[in-house]
Amino acid sequence: MCAVLAIFRLNLRVRLERRRRESELEKPVNTGGTMAARTATAAKTQLKAQRELEDLQLVLKARNGSPGAMDALIRRYTGFVRLKASSYFLAGGDSDDLIQEGLIGLYKAVRDFRSDKETSFRSFAELCVTRQIITAIKTATRFKHAPLNTYVSFSHTPAGQESDSECTLGDALPGPGVDDPAVCVISTQELQSLVGCLGTTLSGLESDALRLYLEGDSYELMAERLGCDTKTIDNALQRVKRKVLLHQRAREIPA
Repeated sequence: MCAVLAIFRLNLRVRLERRRRESELEKPVNTGGTMAARTATAAKTQLKAQRELEDLQLVLKARNGSPGAMDALIRRYTGFVRLKASSYFLAGGDSDDLIQEGLIGLYKAVRDFRSDKETSFRSFAELCVTRQIITAIKTATRFKHAPLNTYVSFSHTPAGQESDSECTLGDALPGPGVDDPAVCVISTQELQSLVGCLGTTLSGLESDALRLYLEGDSYELMAERLGCDTKTIDNALQRVKRKVLLHQRAREIPA
């Protein structure tokens, strides 16, 4: 009922403005400049009232679920939203983000506009758009959503891996069994057994080559420090690898 009364008032206002304009044209002309100014003012007032009426009709249609009406309002006010957004700066964002926030404010204006209030939709939309943009700026400066914006998904490939690798960060992280006391005891015993095996089965060259390899030395540096060539270093490390595999097989529990 309020919407109907508002449309009736706007229609009446448009008619009164048109009638006043016609009466102004019928008055005797005193000066050309004064008459032209009055005509221009009357035309602007009539156009403004006509625009308010069209805005109200589009708002009512949009609330009733008309997508065409909402699209028409967005097209009509996009330039206005861009102009508002150009006056602000969003930390960590760009102008398009502010324009999107402004369009959200326009949607809220369509949703909350009351036709029984003595205000036009354009004035109410300007208020809603400005408030939405300012709220977005304040939220960004508080870094409220910084953890969400900087998170790393477990489904991403770990650093140093190829982008098309099947290994994900979730696969690389240790599972819940790592903290199991039984697993810790068994791992400690296996490590002690491997160290004891290597201490008794490796030759002097093999032990030195393994130590330097674990320290991160290259084959060339290892060969220089041990006084031999790189082929000798490679053969020594291959023998160490075979001895470790033999030890692991000997420690396996038959199924």
